[in-house]
Amino acid sequence: MALKLHGLALSTCTARVATAIYEKEQQFELVPVNLTAGEHKQPGFLAKNPFGQIPALEDGDLTLFESRAIATYVAEKYKDSGSDLIRHQNLKEAALVKVWSEVESQTFHPVISAIVYQFLIAPLYGQQPDQAVIDANLEKLKKILDVYESRLKSSKYLAGDFFSLADLNHFPYLFYFMRSPWTSMVNERPHVKAWWENISSRPSFKKVAEGMTLGQK
Repeated sequence: MALKLHGLALSTCTARVATAIYEKEQQFELVPVNLTAGEHKQPGFLAKNPFGQIPALEDGDLTLFESRAIATYVAEKYKDSGSDLIRHQNLKEAALVKVWSEVESQTFHPVISAIVYQFLIAPLYGQQPDQAVIDANLEKLKKILDVYESRLKSSKYLAGDFFSLADLNHFPYLFYFMRSPWTSMVNERPHVKAWWENISSRPSFKKVAEGMTLGQK
């Protein structure tokens, strides 16, 4: 039975899960959720995710929500297929994957998501982007990317010389950020730039990116 992923192709969280599934060489059915019609607030969807947020994953009689948790589940369930995203046979490497995954969720994500929201999403709701919020978070992002630049001088990927969930989790928001006027923040840091070009060229990312249409004209 194929996995059922409830969400939207352009959603960052849906994209994170879809990328993980593709990396593990598995099949899934994308079940669109009509956010405009408020489908995510209806009982049928709330039974899958009580917080009314996409995505949700159905795997037989198991239903999961929260994209990072779903991606980890996929990486663990199909650990013997595709890319080893969690380094399950090496305790040290697995620990570093966890560390840099936490950096993404707790440090990187709050900052870059605020920028992407103001630049790409707020206008969709008829809101004027708050430049003060953007500027404040750009300053924070500079410091984060300086840390990444230092880290990536000594390893090809964030957790080591191997691709993992730590890298994958960065993909969706960084993809949209690279449609903004501030791409120089990535491009002027040679190791961050090389890392981004590397991970964004993976077949799984390219496939998912086809549906990530926010900001396209």
